[in-house]
Amino acid sequence: MDLVRIGKFIAQLRKEQALSQEKLGEALGVTNKTISRWETGTYLPPVEMLLAMSKLFDVSMNELLSGKRLDPEEYREAAEENLRDTVKASSFTLKEKMAFYKKKWLKEHIASMCCWGVGIIAILVTGIVFNRPLLIVAAMWLLLIGHAWRNHTMMAYVERKVFDSIQRNGC
Repeated sequence: MDLVRIGKFIAQLRKEQALSQEKLGEALGVTNKTISRWETGTYLPPVEMLLAMSKLFDVSMNELLSGKRLDPEEYREAAEENLRDTVKASSFTLKEKMAFYKKKWLKEHIASMCCWGVGIIAILVTGIVFNRPLLIVAAMWLLLIGHAWRNHTMMAYVERKVFDSIQRNGC
């Protein structure tokens, strides 16, 4: 993927629409400096911005990523190449996305896990202090159930976030 070529094409499309970098930035909700960075090939615009520019300039995403208008023969070949390049340049791997959403889930549920843990400890201590083996066994079972619940709900959340976003982005 040639970022400079993509940037020059964005600049060409912007000029064809008689837009300044500032006006294009306002239309997309970014600064003129961001537009400049895209046009010089310093950065590749994020997918959301490519989609917005595709609509604004009435060109395909494939043409934006190719850095030129494509005739029908070139289109399919460019689509395959752009898809390969995009996958290679993806910001996050699947493992990284999963790790991110696991951490996020844990942060969001730390309070409930602490309450669950305090409850289990209270049952265990009560069983030990009053010499009640049934309470000790119950605490162990609750620990296992709590762990299974945490793992199941966390993984369901992670899979929903990771794979739903993949489907939404059309990958």
